[in-house]
Formats: sequence, C-alpha cells, structure tokens
Amino acid sequence: MCLLTLQITDPMNVSKKNSSFAFVSEFILLTFSFEWQIQILLFSLFTTTYILTITGNGAIICALWCDQRLHTPMYMFLGNFSFLEIWYVSSTVPKMLVNFLSETKTISFAGCFLQFYFFFSLGTSECFLLAIMAFDRYLAICRPLHYPNIMTSYLCVKLVIICWICGFLWFLIPIILISQMPFCGPNIIDHVVCDPGPLFAVACTSAPAIQMFCYTLSSLVIFGNFLFILGSYTLVLLAVLRVPSASGRRKAFSTCGSHLAVVSLFYGSLMVMYVSPGLGHSAGMQKVATLFYAMVTPLFNPLIYSLRNKEMKAALRKVLGSFNIS
Repeated sequence: MCLLTLQITDPMNVSKKNSSFAFVSEFILLTFSFEWQIQILLFSLFTTTYILTITGNGAIICALWCDQRLHTPMYMFLGNFSFLEIWYVSSTVPKMLVNFLSETKTISFAGCFLQFYFFFSLGTSECFLLAIMAFDRYLAICRPLHYPNIMTSYLCVKLVIICWICGFLWFLIPIILISQMPFCGPNIIDHVVCDPGPLFAVACTSAPAIQMFCYTLSSLVIFGNFLFILGSYTLVLLAVLRVPSASGRRKAFSTCGSHLAVVSLFYGSLMVMYVSPGLGHSAGMQKVATLFYAMVTPLFNPLIYSLRNKEMKAALRKVLGSFNIS
C-alpha cells in the first residue's frame, strides 16, 4: 500500500497558480524518465516481474483449490492473500508498462483517481488480511484445543469478507474529498502511481484538514495492524518457548515463519518511507520504495510460501505435474 505523506502546501503558492481554475482533464505520470534504451530495459524487467507474480500467486491458488488436504483456515487465508496480490499488482503495473512505451505518459483524471482508489483499497485489505493471518496462527498455537471450534470455515469466510469490505471503505471518503479539490495545473505527477502526496502538491489550493484526515487514516491502518501482528506473535513466541521438545518448537516456528517473512517484507518497506518525514525523501527514493512493496513483495510471497512449506510444495508438484520445484 502506498504511503500517504503529510505535505502541507504553502498558501503563498496559491496566488501563483492560475486564478481562473481551468481544471486539468488529465495528469502526466512521469514514472521513470530515462533514455529510450533504458525505458525498454525497464519495460522488459517489469513485464517479467509482473508475469512471474501473476503466475506464482495463480499457482498457489490452483494448488490450494485442487488439494483437499489444504482446505483449512490457514490455507484459505493464504489463497485469498494470493488472490489479493494478483489484483494489487494489477492495479498499477499495467499502466506503468504502458507509460514506459509512451511519449506522453498521460493518465486521465478519472483514471488517476481510480488507480489511487484501487491501489490504496487493495493495500489496506492486505494489511487487514495479514493481521487476520497472524490471529489465526495465535489461535492455532496458543489455543490448540479450542482452535477447531473457534476458527470454523464460516468464520474464515466472514473474516475475509470483512477484510475486503473494510479495505475498500477505509479510504473512500478521503479519495472523494481529494478528487473534489481544484486542479488547475501544473499536472505533472513525478511518481510511479497516482499518490496523494504529489496530488496535494499540484492542487490549486491547500487542504490541511483533508491531508491530516488522510494521514490519520493511513497511520491507523498501518500501525494499528502492525502492532496487532506484533502482539500476536509475541504471545506465540512465549507459548512456543514453553514447549518442552525441540521438534515441537521447530514445527510451531515453521508454521509462522512464512507469514513473518511476508510481514517483514511488506511492513519493512512501508516503515522505510513512513517512519522518517515524507518531505525528506527524494522523488527517486519514493518511487523505489513504492515499487518495492507494490511489485517486489507480491513477487516474493509465492516463493516464500512454497519454498518454506512442505505441504504447499507437494500441492504445487501435483498441479504442475512433473515440474520439480524442490
């Protein structure tokens, strides 16, 4: 999920902008401005990454669907997470690829805010789903006797639906408010996606209240879910350390290792941008950080889950036939 960076526009700049409010109908999404040869190289690299991400997460979904043994709450959440990752990466990368081959690099006003909405909504849903997956591991390890009665299939479906609904409603009002702001030029967004920071910067008027509202919602969803995950795994760690046998401890840690690795990748890249003030980051740094959690993390997720999980590897072998992934 892309960061909402608190950037207060200088009111003195308002007078310098076009007072006639000739609203823009499109934005120029710069992405990366390099020589044509480098643009082609980046296009090839990003296309390969996108195809591998779709293929990897799609393979996990197929494996979980075909193997009846994996129709359990933990793998149900994993399947939904892979499905979410496919849509998450698809909300930005196709337009990014088009921009690499385009000279104008334009995106319509409506297209910009639709990308903004889906990218943030899917990212927020991912935050909630990662928290639910941590809660599932807490119940499985800390409440093993009550786990089958608590984490039923009905509750799994209910929790997944809640994650999607909350994700798509969380930033709806701020995005509507930002879209109603006057944009009279310049219309250049120096970023890889339609991000609120650059949008606030090119607006004709400052909106500190809307910016603070967006910043607060962003803080709540990022830090709230991260602290919940941290608390869940703290309890899991304490419970595992009380297990008498070393093999039991290894088995308990192995069930959490993949999820912890994904959480570390996703939140680690967010924290790099979020903990330090947004104004201190260059445009290039913001682009690289955004690409990391928008493209690199979805690419690594299927690798992490398949390589660290014997049941998942067996299911993938069954789906892929003679292809050896070990």
